[in-house]
Amino acid sequence: MSNRPAIRGCRNTLIVQLGDIGDVVLTTPTIRAMKEAYPDARISILIFKPYGSLLAADPNVHEVVETARIRGTLFRRLREFVAFARYLRQKRYDLVIDLRTGDRGAILSFLTGAPVRVGCQGIVKQFWHQILFTKIIRNYKIAPPPVHPGADQSLRVVRELGITTEDSTPRLFIAPGDRLRASALLAEVGLVPGTKMVTLNPFSRWKYKEWDNTKWGEVIDRLWEERRIPAVLIGSPEEAVACQEIVAGRKGHTINLAGKTTLGELTAVLSMSLLHLGVDSAAPHIAAAVGTPTVTIHGPSDWRAWRIVNERHKVVSPAMDCVPCSMMGCDGSGRSRCLNELAAEPVVRKALELLAAFPLGSTNQRHA
Repeated sequence: MSNRPAIRGCRNTLIVQLGDIGDVVLTTPTIRAMKEAYPDARISILIFKPYGSLLAADPNVHEVVETARIRGTLFRRLREFVAFARYLRQKRYDLVIDLRTGDRGAILSFLTGAPVRVGCQGIVKQFWHQILFTKIIRNYKIAPPPVHPGADQSLRVVRELGITTEDSTPRLFIAPGDRLRASALLAEVGLVPGTKMVTLNPFSRWKYKEWDNTKWGEVIDRLWEERRIPAVLIGSPEEAVACQEIVAGRKGHTINLAGKTTLGELTAVLSMSLLHLGVDSAAPHIAAAVGTPTVTIHGPSDWRAWRIVNERHKVVSPAMDCVPCSMMGCDGSGRSRCLNELAAEPVVRKALELLAAFPLGSTNQRHA
């Protein structure tokens, strides 16, 4: 597939992705496509702190620019925003592409002073974005296509600029230091290099996406009984206590690493796993991006729009007429009956199928 970029002569490009961790992972095919189209250009990306370690080792990225989620008084927020905008302007970008539809990315794109600024129009049309961008990609939100829909939403933006790619697979690269630190951390808890393990992320910042702790325990115990594979729980520092509740009583085959890794180190840990199991969150996308097979549990959220489409990745979703409803829990409760009623057996079955089909786990050697 040949590239015929509509914008020529780009030497210094900034991609703006002010989304969450999963959004950053799903942007990697777009970064790769841009580098293929402009092999001599410097391709930088603007993301929120502390997501930079996800892309620090990506050979297609010239610079990772991080911005904080500004808090404090109005005066402080304005002062920090202006200072950061001046910093971006000094970079002298000739092309800026904002992959989101929010105001912050749009304003920062405009303030870079780049002669070409490409933005996206979502469901709600923001007329003043017409002033901030020199080109608007309309109807940004699309129906899920058959191949990796999450990544395709970002790729569609650059396709509108004549930039194409045959590879829409998200891919993360692991820095040697992150791999070494992850190996040392695992060794401290008795998992020396070469030890088989599975990883789990039982929690999400959205409670309506979460499954029952008791059923996670059933899955862990079954995998230990049938395959003698220990489980490593991952998550944020805020989730460490909840993860420990699952670990309790399972000494020797369940380990809690929640809150103990950076994102880069977490990526390395996931790359060493035979299989990752989790709820709808960023972790399954990170695992898939380093080649690790995944089983992802979806309840209200539409798995058709976010699943990873190939034989190494499975989705478990309740067989109920109301699924997916895209609601934040039943009747505004923040909890989902479909997930509460989902048994452990289908999750165990999918996990065992993948462990049998892919006994070596990750294909991450190519990402090292």
